[in-house]
Amino acid sequence: MLPWRNIRTLLPALTLAVAAATAAPATAAAQSSQTTDSGWNDYSCKPSAQHPRPVVLVHGTLGNSVDNWLGLAPYLVDRGYCVFSLDYGQLPGVPFFHGLGPVDRSAGQLSSYVDRVLAATGAAEVDMVGHSQGGMMPRYYLKFLGGAAKVNALVGLAPSNHGTTLSGLTKLLDFFPGLDDAVAKAAPGLMDQVAGSDFLNRLNAGGDTVPGVRYTVIATRYDEVVTPYRSQFLTGPDVKNVVLQDLCASDLSEHVTIGMTDGLAFHEAANALDPEHATPTTCASDD
Repeated sequence: MLPWRNIRTLLPALTLAVAAATAAPATAAAQSSQTTDSGWNDYSCKPSAQHPRPVVLVHGTLGNSVDNWLGLAPYLVDRGYCVFSLDYGQLPGVPFFHGLGPVDRSAGQLSSYVDRVLAATGAAEVDMVGHSQGGMMPRYYLKFLGGAAKVNALVGLAPSNHGTTLSGLTKLLDFFPGLDDAVAKAAPGLMDQVAGSDFLNRLNAGGDTVPGVRYTVIATRYDEVVTPYRSQFLTGPDVKNVVLQDLCASDLSEHVTIGMTDGLAFHEAANALDPEHATPTTCASDD
């Protein structure tokens, strides 16, 4: 039986896709990547000896460079990191809700952004933290666009590494002929993340990882968007897969909160960025 009670998870994405397809051409929304009151996207920031690599934050589908990171960006700035975030995957006439364009093209935007950050900071490499699509899309950059030479570590918070069944709701596409084509035309970034998509088959062919990059996946058992949650995990050298509930059984974060508000996820991400000074992540890490 299809999980109809969860249909609200899929309908907003489909509605947005249809709206994007029928919207009149318009000037794309201005980039919201700018210096914020919390101190990130400060292009005068120079990495310290303790944290020699700038951190690039990569938002998820329907996210943007500010809203997705109102929790984690200040958390990392307070710990001495130079932190930057980009907007990618924009569609004409769809402001604020990004990550909807073809994922391979989004990876090209990420490539250009990393070059900008490296030039501004003088660093040789960056670290990345991405949420949802933002944890998966950089892998295309690493594998196909030369990013492995410029990235030390990739941390994925609930990343769509092997696609999603959306708690079974992607089965609805089989019941409405032509719906998959309509969604793919309107918002290709959505269909690229459906389990078994051509994009994901290409991305994961030959192995999940590339040499020289450390990978960390931080997942929650209560993820209702990237499902099954273990599909987020990677296989390969220099990979660490973490389930938050293995660290704190009472953690109730789901797909959105793991990237936006969960202190345990933030602490574990900071451990991944600086493993030499990592401290145990426990229920108290949410303070």
